Amino acid sequence: MTVRSAWLLTAPGGQTREDTRVTPLGTMVPEGELLSRDGVIAGGAPLKATGAAAMSVQIGIGRALVQGTLAQGAYPVAVTAPETLTVPDGHAQYARIDSVVLKIYDGLYDTSGQTLARLEVVKGPEAATAAPPPLPPGTLRLWDITVPAGTSAGTGGINWAIALTDRRRYTAAYGGITPPGGPQSTPGAYAGQYRDNGRILERWDGSAWRDAAERHYVSVYKSGKYNLAAKNYTTVQWDGPDAATDAGMWSSNQSSRLVAPVAGLYTVFAHQVWPSGATNAHCRILINGTGDTQVSYVANSSGGQGFAAARPLVLRAGDFIEMSIYTDTALTGVDGSYSKAALVWQGPA
Repeated sequence: MTVRSAWLLTAPGGQTREDTRVTPLGTMVPEGELLSRDGVIAGGAPLKATGAAAMSVQIGIGRALVQGTLAQGAYPVAVTAPETLTVPDGHAQYARIDSVVLKIYDGLYDTSGQTLARLEVVKGPEAATAAPPPLPPGTLRLWDITVPAGTSAGTGGINWAIALTDRRRYTAAYGGITPPGGPQSTPGAYAGQYRDNGRILERWDGSAWRDAAERHYVSVYKSGKYNLAAKNYTTVQWDGPDAATDAGMWSSNQSSRLVAPVAGLYTVFAHQVWPSGATNAHCRILINGTGDTQVSYVANSSGGQGFAAARPLVLRAGDFIEMSIYTDTALTGVDGSYSKAALVWQGPA
């Protein structure tokens, strides 16, 4: 057999030594008291799909865990040689989405009368709106295949370059870091679970995925053009964040404020470019609407003169900073890109 499963076959065939050696063993990431997160075991290109013929797809070797019902438990599976599967011809009128799956047949829990693991193509619904087929317990979706209406070997078959959608998700041993793969919206199973989201390491806090290393920052921008009155400090109103970790660090109803979500040591960054005509030009930072922390100064700008400054601040949760600018000379049509600010948490104070 090329699709092997451990803890499924009974005598006289039974589970062979090879079955035990090639299938994944141990406690995998839990999703409940007696449920495991099913999925593919990472390493190389496990269970990769490639077009083999007009209406045939080949699935490569790999290992996986397939979860059955609560009573069944989870089945470790290994595909030890590539398998070629035939995709049914397309519907005459409707496009269809089929799924390549690993399927467990266990006669103790289903009506199949069999005990084996198989790779199969499951046809999707033939309807006006194409959708992947629903799957019963004991079935792990690996790939979706888009089958246009009227597709067959006689019409040229499936365009494999665009037909395949990777639906493999990955699992790991309990306490391990789950590799990237599958929907990013998949919730964690327990507080303290870690996953690699493809860019950074995240930790499940019981309700949401958070950066494993705590980070809080916001960078804001101003667009369009604005005017400055003479001899008067103007608090910059920002048009939005171009990077942020916490939604509450900037809001449109208090657009001048960059808010500290947690207490600690922060670095505030402020940058102002002055056009020609600006005189005695100041850029300052306000903390909770008060103070006069000067961060840059230009005596007389001949155009394009600017300074960027960074300053450490110790803030409490809920404290906010604002950037305020001043010139002795009134200015019109100042480019919004001349103003920039950011607030970055460095760690607990």
